Amino acid sequence: MNKLVMNFLVTEGYVEAAEKFRMESGTKPDIDLATISDRMAVKKAVQCGNVEDAIEKVNDLNPEILDTNPQLFFHLQQQRLIELIRNGKIEEALEFAQEELAPRGEENQTFLEELERTVSLLAFEDVSNCPLGELLDISQRLKTASEVNAAILTSQSHEKGLCV
Repeated sequence: MNKLVMNFLVTEGYVEAAEKFRMESGTKPDIDLATISDRMAVKKAVQCGNVEDAIEKVNDLNPEILDTNPQLFFHLQQQRLIELIRNGKIEEALEFAQEELAPRGEENQTFLEELERTVSLLAFEDVSNCPLGELLDISQRLKTASEVNAAILTSQSHEKGLCV
């Protein structure tokens, strides 16, 4: 049971609680607790819509994470496109979609479908009331942030375990 609690604290980024729990229970975490802060900084950047910053932080932690996980990299880039659309930067969004995401869509049908869904946001003047408005919802950021968090944990040889 103690391992499960420690796993939750580490996975969700509760550094101080994990440290206190380690001292009180004697349960050792599977990763260095110092790495949690870096991972949480990446997660927070995505949750705040600072995707470029998040990508930079992931690459600082371990460049192989994005190199070996094209789906994660695509989802981060897709989130970046969503943020451009959210901020009304339509021309920049179109250019970004054409230069960065379209080539990936040509290689992968799933990516192409996701890109088409995201770009279709541009067809609506009021994106908050369009059928695909959920892409602009905070839950989309949280979904991407969770995916990045899991990838970083995996790269640190720490399985996500039962904490979902």
